[in-house]
Amino acid sequence: MQELTQWLHGLMSSPPEPSKLVWIVGVICLFFALFVLWEIHCINKRREHEEMFGTQIFDVKVAAFGFSDKEKRTLDKIIRTSSFENKDAVLNSSGLFEQAVSTFYDVRDVFDVRDETLEAVDRLRNKMNFTASNPLSEIYSTRQFNVGDRIDMFPENGNLIKRSEIVWRTEKEWAITYDGSDGPAKSFVGRDIRIRWTRPDDAIYSTTLQIRRLDDSANFVLLHSSSLDKRQLRRWVREQVAFPVTAVFENGETLGGTLLDLSAGGIMIGLPQECYPGQHLRIQFELPSFGDEDVEIEILRNLGQKNKDFPNYYCLTASFRGKFGWTQERVLQYLFELNKSKKQAKKWVKQA
Repeated sequence: MQELTQWLHGLMSSPPEPSKLVWIVGVICLFFALFVLWEIHCINKRREHEEMFGTQIFDVKVAAFGFSDKEKRTLDKIIRTSSFENKDAVLNSSGLFEQAVSTFYDVRDVFDVRDETLEAVDRLRNKMNFTASNPLSEIYSTRQFNVGDRIDMFPENGNLIKRSEIVWRTEKEWAITYDGSDGPAKSFVGRDIRIRWTRPDDAIYSTTLQIRRLDDSANFVLLHSSSLDKRQLRRWVREQVAFPVTAVFENGETLGGTLLDLSAGGIMIGLPQECYPGQHLRIQFELPSFGDEDVEIEILRNLGQKNKDFPNYYCLTASFRGKFGWTQERVLQYLFELNKSKKQAKKWVKQA
């Protein structure tokens, strides 16, 4: 180091020619780049072989799950490929497990991973009950979806394709049915579709995927995705109401109905006509004490004719879309005043 310092001091006292200066700077940059790469290599080596934090707790939990030797080795590889410092982190959360699995597949390339390793990952997911069928699991990836789950599809520049479902799923790909209502199945290969999966009492999960190919039964084959848009179904307190509402469709058609419940995040509307998930329309209604509202909504679910007070109406859950900030603020104020009135009424009843 002393020799390097003296060399640099000599260069400063007698500046070299510009061409030599460029060469010297390049050598110094190369030296530091090699140093950084060496440090990264050492860190990775230590991570691959040294004992990680939380190993003892990890071993206890793994024993309780009854993993096979192959599953233990696979889980260890997944963890060491991830960025987690605690070895037991992936055992505590389905979201962290799927995040580590996705990183593992990205680094190794899922199509180059051996089949027995892929099968081990699938068994790990099921043994820890990290699939979408567990209502307590966090949904992070389409790999958690199950065969038989219903899926809504929205083709690019097309109509809604209904009654689709997952027919098979592997760690590499998954397939969903197509009923042929929007044209030949082969015409969709290479095109993007928007898929939606709904978990009752939780949320609607959606993402855009490209149709990779068709299987032997002309089902759409897709790659997996961990980029899921989550829209919760019940993020806000809802109040049952019965406000007259006018629905205005994109083609200009209008229809009268009733607003059945209301929250700052969305609504349930009753209409004498069915609407499909993903459909956009505008609704106009009067919010008591606040005046007229005109806001865009997106239909989330069609619950059918389930309201006994309005037997001819289809009950449709929907979320507000577009510029609805002012409406949301006034709805929140209305709900606050309504709840305050209810509490005051209960207090009067108790006093009486």
